Amino acid sequence: MILTSLLDSAVAIAEKRASKPYHDVYSGRSHVLLQRSFFAMRSSSWLIILSGFFEPVFYLLSFGFGVGQLVGDIEFKGASITYIAFIAPALLATSAMNGAIYDSTWNVFFKMRYARTYQGMLSTSLGPLDVALGEISWALLRGFAYALGFMAIVTPLGIVISWWALLAVPTAVLIAFGFASLGMSITSYLTSFQQMNWLNFFLLPMFLFSGTFFPLDIYPESIQFFVKLLPLWHAVELMRDVMLGALHLGDLIHVAYFVVMIAVGLTFTTKRLTDLFMR
Repeated sequence: MILTSLLDSAVAIAEKRASKPYHDVYSGRSHVLLQRSFFAMRSSSWLIILSGFFEPVFYLLSFGFGVGQLVGDIEFKGASITYIAFIAPALLATSAMNGAIYDSTWNVFFKMRYARTYQGMLSTSLGPLDVALGEISWALLRGFAYALGFMAIVTPLGIVISWWALLAVPTAVLIAFGFASLGMSITSYLTSFQQMNWLNFFLLPMFLFSGTFFPLDIYPESIQFFVKLLPLWHAVELMRDVMLGALHLGDLIHVAYFVVMIAVGLTFTTKRLTDLFMR
C-alpha cells in the first residue's frame, strides 16, 4: 500500500512537471534538500556550523579592541570612525561568505564525489536545479544565521551607528547567495581533495587584501585594480556603506556584481549536474 502510494505520487509529480518548459531540470521540490540538511545538522554537523560563527567574532574582538588601540580612528568618506566600526561590516560580510562558501564547496564535494548523494537524488523526481537551489538555500540559511548572531553581538557594543544597519542582514543574505552559487558551480568541476585546497589558497588572500582590515588606498594603484575585481571587496564595500549609513548609487554596482554571480553560478551548477548524472 505504501509503495503504491509513493509510486502514484511520483507519477503525479512527473505528469505535472512534464507540461512545463523547464521540466527536465526543475520539479519545484528543492525544499526536500533543506529538510535533509536540517536532519543532518541535528545529528552530526551542528558543532561545525557553530564553530564557523565564532571566527569573525574573535577577529572583531582581537583586532577591534587590540589592534584598534594602536591604529586609532579611520577616515571613511570624509568622516572619522573608530577602527572597530570600520572592520565590523567587513567581518560581517566575511562571515556571510564563509557560511555560504564552505557549505557549498566541501559539503557539496563530498556528496557529489564520495557519498554519491546527488546521483540518488536525481534518479527521483528531483531535477538538477532542485538540487542546486536546495543546497544553496541551506548555505543561505547558514549565512543568515551568522549575520543575525553577529549583529546581536555588535549592536550592544555600540558599533552600529546608523538605522541603515537594519539592511545588514538582507545584504548578508545577498552576499551569501552569490558566494554559494559560484562556490557550488566551481566545486562541481573539481574532482580531488587537492583541487579543493585551491579554494583555501584563494580565499585567504582575498580575506586579507579586500579592504577588510585597512582602507584600500594604502595599496599601490596597480594592486587596487586587482582587489576591486574580487567578490569579497564588493561585499565589504556594500556592507560597510549599509552599516555606516553611507549608501550611494555606486552601491548598485556591488549589488549587480552579486546578481551576476548568482545567475552564473546557478546556470553552471545546473548544467554540470545535468551532464554528470542525467546522461
